[in-house]
Amino acid sequence: MYKIDIDNSIAQQPFHDLQVAVVVKNPTMEILSISLARDSLFPKHISPKDAHLIVLEGSINFYIENQIINLTTQQHFSFSKEVEHWVEALDDSKFLIIR
Repeated sequence: MYKIDIDNSIAQQPFHDLQVAVVVKNPTMEILSISLARDSLFPKHISPKDAHLIVLEGSINFYIENQIINLTTQQHFSFSKEVEHWVEALDDSKFLIIR
């Protein structure tokens, strides 16, 4: 019988400033769960790989290449590796980074 493990860490991740949790990490993929309290920032950084961002809750502004992209619940955005970007939470927000 196949063993099934259910993980509730995303649902339990608190809204306190910036919280980053690794959900999955293997040689070919990484999934990060990010929670940002309202008015908190995920500071400027770059991704080592092309990435996908999926908003689970809330509303964020994603700043990249002199653009502001507003994303809300259940929206998806892709961005290229090695491009500086940062995120501002407009509400208590959770999103996944898949790379």
